[in-house]
Amino acid sequence: MTRQIAVVLYVAAMIAMIVGVDLVFFKHRFWERLTVNIGIVLVFAAFYFRFFARR
Repeated sequence: MTRQIAVVLYVAAMIAMIVGVDLVFFKHRFWERLTVNIGIVLVFAAFYFRFFARR
């Protein structure tokens, strides 16, 4: 149960960061926003597999 809560909070933090960066920096720039969003997801995925994916 604790692991599920941690994953949910992690995903919520990722979504908050993506929305925040979109609104602050890339409001009217589609390709730049898409590129940065993919980069953010990849960084979060790397951290997830490094720290949370242990079983």
